[in-house]
Amino acid sequence: MWRKDETEEEVALAPGTCLTIPLGTHFQFRCTGNVPLEAVAITMPPWPGEDEAVFVDGPWQATV
Repeated sequence: MWRKDETEEEVALAPGTCLTIPLGTHFQFRCTGNVPLEAVAITMPPWPGEDEAVFVDGPWQATV
């Protein structure tokens, strides 16, 4: 997972990993393993709608 706000970092995802993506944070994730990535995402407060998200450039080429 790549995250960028005041700082920029990559976080390795593994079973049991929990991380936050604060409001306004740019983020991107990818799977580099040989099994599909599965993730659960929760937003609090509830996601306000499609107009809330903005596409930003990340470090990796999007494939989907």
